[in-house]
Amino acid sequence: MKKAVILFNLGGPDKLDSVEPFLFNLFNDPAILNLPGLFRYPLAKLIANRRAPTAKKIYEELGGSSPILQLTEEQSSALELKLNQDDRLSEYKCFIVMRCWHPRAENVIKKVINYNPDEVILMPLYPQYSAATSGSSIKEWNDICVKNSFKIKTSTICCYPTDQNFVQAHKDEIMKKIDSLENFKLIFSAHGLPEKNIKKGDPYQWQVEQSVDKIVESLNIEHLDWILSYQSRVGPLKWIGPSTEDIIVENSKLGKHIVLVPIAFVSEHSETLVELDIEYKKLADKNGCKNYSRVPALGTNQNYIKAMSNLIINKQDYSFNEELFTPKIQCPNQFKKCPCLNYE
Repeated sequence: MKKAVILFNLGGPDKLDSVEPFLFNLFNDPAILNLPGLFRYPLAKLIANRRAPTAKKIYEELGGSSPILQLTEEQSSALELKLNQDDRLSEYKCFIVMRCWHPRAENVIKKVINYNPDEVILMPLYPQYSAATSGSSIKEWNDICVKNSFKIKTSTICCYPTDQNFVQAHKDEIMKKIDSLENFKLIFSAHGLPEKNIKKGDPYQWQVEQSVDKIVESLNIEHLDWILSYQSRVGPLKWIGPSTEDIIVENSKLGKHIVLVPIAFVSEHSETLVELDIEYKKLADKNGCKNYSRVPALGTNQNYIKAMSNLIINKQDYSFNEELFTPKIQCPNQFKKCPCLNYE
């Protein structure tokens, strides 16, 4: 049986000239700016134009482009190899779909159709579900399937915030950094969301908390000094907190060794390589921090690849909903606050 695995990620500009159109794609997403298209389109254009100069400076720090596509390709290759080793009864092929830059769903679906699979499995590279990330990518794929009359048995791995192998992968990477440290503050940093998103029922914050709780439990370190915080806050809206910046300032002044863990990012990109590694380090240094470390994103960590492979192979089967052209989503952990439980 031939199975196509669609790996969803955000994407990033491949050159400086791509920064503004990348930002436009981001803010023109209804999951980001919940406005009618007539108003959203010009506002997205305006925001992208205003933010492009600052964003270009960020990508200049990365050599003029985002590394996220190359890193996602490495994850895709590792996962495809693992899947075909673990399940000899099926043939797996992984396809990457980026939400805001290339390769886009509208182009990738042509390759998937040519592959002619018996089943499609949607696998977000977002461990914790949010309507703005996994939800947006899943919806776009479903819409493209309808547009192309692509009706096929489809399942979706909605989220995996407390998957045992995912937790173990984080434990592996964290222990490499803290094994010989003393007087450190372990800061789990996740991308923030406006509070209004959470109040509307988005499960992202709750699922991030579940991830961190399980990882801390697995570390099993007595009196571990840790905290969960949120980064990348922008705009005038109130965002969930505490903010990573505030936590870094507070603990730098206390003389703590700062150890940052990107808990919601599995691929290195601007929020890890620039925001965490450069901007926040400068902030820490300014406030007296003498030691600053950052745990890498999971990337191709063997246990992370194993987590995704197991989730895909052991998923429950859902038949395609002919009426709605929408696949039912599987939540492997049956979370009480997971949207897939009511998703039709």
